[in-house]
This record gives sequence, C-alpha cells and structure tokens, in this order.
Amino acid sequence: MPENLPEQQKNKTSPWAWVPSLYLASGLPYVVVMTVSVIMYKRLGVSNTEIALYTSWLYLPWVIKPFWSPLVDILKTKRIWIISMQLLIGAGLGGVALTIPADDFLRNSLAFLWLLAFSSATHDIAADGFYMLGLSKHDQTWFVGIRSTFYRLAMIAGQGLLIMLAGLLERTAQSPGADVSGASIDPGIAFAWSITFYLMVGLFVLFFAWHRFALPRPAADVPTLHETYADIMRDFLETFVSFFRKPQIGVVLAFLLLFRFAEAQLAKLAPPFLLDSTEAGGLALSTGEVGFAYGTIGVIMLTLGGLLGGFLAARHGLKHWLLWMVIAINLPNAVYIFLSTALPDNLLIVNVAIGIEQFGYGFGFAAYMLYMLYTSNGAHQTAHYAICTGFMALGMMIPGMFSGWLQELIGYQYFFVWVMVATIPSFVVAMLIPLDGSFGRKEAD
Repeated sequence: MPENLPEQQKNKTSPWAWVPSLYLASGLPYVVVMTVSVIMYKRLGVSNTEIALYTSWLYLPWVIKPFWSPLVDILKTKRIWIISMQLLIGAGLGGVALTIPADDFLRNSLAFLWLLAFSSATHDIAADGFYMLGLSKHDQTWFVGIRSTFYRLAMIAGQGLLIMLAGLLERTAQSPGADVSGASIDPGIAFAWSITFYLMVGLFVLFFAWHRFALPRPAADVPTLHETYADIMRDFLETFVSFFRKPQIGVVLAFLLLFRFAEAQLAKLAPPFLLDSTEAGGLALSTGEVGFAYGTIGVIMLTLGGLLGGFLAARHGLKHWLLWMVIAINLPNAVYIFLSTALPDNLLIVNVAIGIEQFGYGFGFAAYMLYMLYTSNGAHQTAHYAICTGFMALGMMIPGMFSGWLQELIGYQYFFVWVMVATIPSFVVAMLIPLDGSFGRKEAD
C-alpha cells in the first residue's frame, strides 16, 4: 500500500467484510420471531388461537421502536449496541432452545422470544445508523443493493433452510409410529426444534465474534451525551408532533393501519393451514415441505414481485400503479380459498398457489413502502420513516391477534373467505390518501 495514503484509509475495513454479515444478522431474528415461531408452536401442538394471539404480540417491539431509538444515539456507540444485541439475540435463542422440551414451554419460550424481539428491534436501529456512519455517501448508495440482498437471504435461510432443517431433524428424532399431523406432541419433535435453536445460538456467537473484529470504528460513531436531557426530549417531542401535523394525517394513518388488514390475518394462519391435518381442514404438509414452499419458492416470487413493483413505480410513478398494486396484494389471497376447498395433495399445485400469492404480495407491498417514503419526506425524514414503520407493525399486530380465534370459530375455508372480505378497507384507504402524481417517477427526481 502506498505510504502517502491517509492513515484512516490504510486501516479502513472493507464494507464487504461487514455489510453482508450485518444484514444477515438483522434479518434472521426477525424471521425467527415472526414466522419460524408460528410453525414451531404449531408442530408443538399449540392451538391456532394461542399462536396468532401470542406471536402477534411479538410485533410490539417494532411498534414502539421509535420511542426508544433515541437511546441508541444517546448511550454508547452504535458499534457497541450492535455487538451487544447480537449477544442478547443469542441468549434469547438459547433460552427458547432450553425451554422447548421443558414443562410450561409456551409461557417460558414466549418470554425468551420477547427478549429476542426487543434485541432484534434494537439491533435494527443500531445497524441502520451504523450503516450511514460507517460508509461514505457513495458507498451507502453502492451497497444498498447488497444490504437488501443479504436481508432477503436471511429471509430465505429463516423461512426455508431453518424450517427444512427442523423438518429433517423431526424425521430423524421422531418416535416410531408418532402422529405426524401434530395432533399430539412427540418428544422427538420438541428435541428437533430445540436443536434447531441451539444451532442458531452457535451462529450468533459467530456473528458476535466476527463483528467485534470486522466492524470499523467510524469517528462519527459517538454517543450524543453532550446534549442536555431537556434538549433531547424537546427534539424528540418536536419530531413526533411534526409528524402528526402532516396534511390529512388521519387518512395517512388509516392507510398505514389498514392497507395490510387482510394480509396480517392471512400471514398468521397460512402456515398452520398448511401443517394441519386434512381432518382439521388443512393440507397436512410436513415441516420441510412448508419450509420449501415459503422459504424458497415463496421468497423468490416475493422478491421478483417487489423488484417489478419498484421498477414500474419508478417508471410511471406510484399513483399510476397504486390501484394495480392494491389489487395485487389482495386478490391473490383467493388461492387459499381454492386450497382449502380442493385440499390438493399435489405439491406442485400448492407451491404454484403460494408462489402466485407471494408474487402479488411483493408487487403490492412496494406501494406501501413507497408511500411510507412519500409520507416521510421533509424535515426529520429518518425519524418520520421510523414512526411509519411503527404503525406498519401495529397494522400487522392487531388483526393478527384475533385471527386465530376467528379461524377456529369458522374453520379454514370460511376464514379465507373472510380474508377476501377484509381486503375492502385496503381499497378504500388507498383511494383516499394524498399522493403527488409525480412521486416516484425518474424524471421527477
């Protein structure tokens, strides 16, 4: 290396050494809390009512994340927050693994999933802040695709590989003659899921060790303790007040809360439906088959739909495609009416149906993400976007809480019919929101 280079440039850590691994570590605990836990509890014999209610509560850390995000700026560096949260995430995963085979596993494992959820949400805050501090403006732009790709890979690993691994371990550890439908709990199933979580602990120990070494130490990554508490609180309140003073904020909030009203309910009950026995109205798929359907086919189609949605919105503007995106995120939910009526035993048909639903979801969700950016434009853009994501999580949490109870009351087939009825608020709020017709178009930028 030439001697005339600045010292900090000589010692600079390549972003390739930490950006991919940082966003793998961000995505994995989220998908464990939101998706893997649902499948795990179903295989352990927990009722759909309890699964939907308790796992929906796990959204709460992401709902209230904007309220404690200033602490990440005030106390310590973001680098310290990242490695500390990865250690806590490992502890949460270990706690789940430890409690699965024990008595009262539901209550005890949920307590550790709460620890995992809060640690994951805090890790997200620190990681996003560190990304901006650790990279130049040019590198931030260049690596945004890398960051997104590795977060998506974490989704594939969590929803696909991790669940398929659990399914493989189930088949290996399951007692001979055990009921594979999940109607009764086999100790081998509990053992398989415990081992799966222990392996995740090992992975996060590696993340913790690697990032202690690989994360750079940006000069700008310092706590803001030089500000007084009164100054911090004043700025904090001003940020929140300015968000709720935005034009037509009532309609905007209705959009954030209701756009995914149907999807929030479907997301909680689709995996249990795929796993449940045919006598219970489900498809009786194995754990591995569900992992393949959602973690590979589903994630690939979700990604393709999202890429197409972003491309078309950038070409013609969000307003031009908004109605089509609302249709895309809602109407493909009808594939579950077909699946619950026909109960096909052909895996190709099931995977095609899930692929269609996930492609539509990816295409339609692009509208939601872009509208959050539109709403956040102006002063306090980063903080306002965080508030939007809080309302997004709340919009997923509340409908999900009662979805399991409703499904057990009316059965899968009528529940999926209700999901289609529940898409109506999404269409209504999308037609009412304030939206500049030029937003998103390349020439408008």
